[in-house]
Amino acid sequence: MRMTGRTGRADRGAARAGGQASAGDLLELVRRGRATTRGALQQATGLSRATVGQRLDRLFRAGWLREGAGGPVDSPHGGRPSITLEFDDEHAVVLAADLDTRHARAAVLTLTGEILAERGGTLVIEDGPEAVLGELGRWFGELLERSARSAREVCGVGLAVPGPVDHATGRVVQPPIMPGWDGYDITGRLARALTEHTGAPPIPVLVDNDANLMAYGEQRASHPDCSAFVLVKVSTGIGAGVVVDGSVYRGVDGGAGDIGHIRVPEGAQALCRCGSHGCLAAVASGGAVARRLAAAGVPAESGSDVRELLAAGHPEAAALAREAGRLVGDVLATVVTLLNPGVLMIAGDLAGTPFLTGVRELLYQRALPRSTARLDVVASRLGERAGLVGAGALVVEHLYAPERVEERLRALGV
Repeated sequence: MRMTGRTGRADRGAARAGGQASAGDLLELVRRGRATTRGALQQATGLSRATVGQRLDRLFRAGWLREGAGGPVDSPHGGRPSITLEFDDEHAVVLAADLDTRHARAAVLTLTGEILAERGGTLVIEDGPEAVLGELGRWFGELLERSARSAREVCGVGLAVPGPVDHATGRVVQPPIMPGWDGYDITGRLARALTEHTGAPPIPVLVDNDANLMAYGEQRASHPDCSAFVLVKVSTGIGAGVVVDGSVYRGVDGGAGDIGHIRVPEGAQALCRCGSHGCLAAVASGGAVARRLAAAGVPAESGSDVRELLAAGHPEAAALAREAGRLVGDVLATVVTLLNPGVLMIAGDLAGTPFLTGVRELLYQRALPRSTARLDVVASRLGERAGLVGAGALVVEHLYAPERVEERLRALGV
């Protein structure tokens, strides 16, 4: 899926006008579609024609740029059409994985978000990081073979996990549903697993919370012009991802969006997996609905079981999902009033009509009318691929940021 739109960064090339724009700044302008000819790059940066040519030459030698079809004539006096410049998304690939409590998905993606090969399967988060990440390395090896891409073409790995992540270190911090993962060196272990199973040299591994990356992927793919976007994932637990001006908002240490542990009166007696009583996740998550169905004699052990029951039109599952939606909608009234988003997206196992109906009922009843006047409440569009798309985009935005482009070009000797 090709991703476009805003990223929350200022136009660095224009900001560094007067001879300061780097090759990385020029690549940024081309990737964003803000300047796609040599003449347009001169205008945007204030660089001379010769300097633009020199910096573009480095990007061509690295294989990161290519020439496209002729564009409009730059000069009002006519002449030959300008040659357009394009980011070459074929020079490398990205690996991405999305872990849930008992299931995972992994994929090989192009640099513009197209999925070349993917797979899903059982991976139990409680088995611990050593086993889970080792198995992911094996999955990645199989996927590279299927996509006919070599390990040396991989420029980075993105991983979505169901817990709070310190973005600076890539380590999860006191995750309620990830026993044995607290503070573990995820990036180091996954990089080693990739080398073990593919022979790939050490490459960057980036880790973030699953709701964050789902929000990032969905916003870029479907709502690129939405400056305040909120995604709520309701599966085993409940979490939210927030994208403001194209950038993920994580808080000071990765804890932003953990709405599943807000206390609600209806859950006063319910014990949450975090050890506290009264958390929203204890009464309104997919796991909580599954427990209520099981108590009523309906076979259900997890949020994925609830999803299947909802898809089959099971009436009791639908009634409980709507009730759960009302509980979540009550909490989201505060979230919407605080953030004033343009889009509120519901994703995860319960993201169907009954749950959304419940959310809307309480949200519009409790939130201020001004906060909801321009709000769209929608279901996920990318579905199970959202985390993969977001994880891939996280890697690309990290590796092709202007300052990192300069480092990588120097390392390549160009």
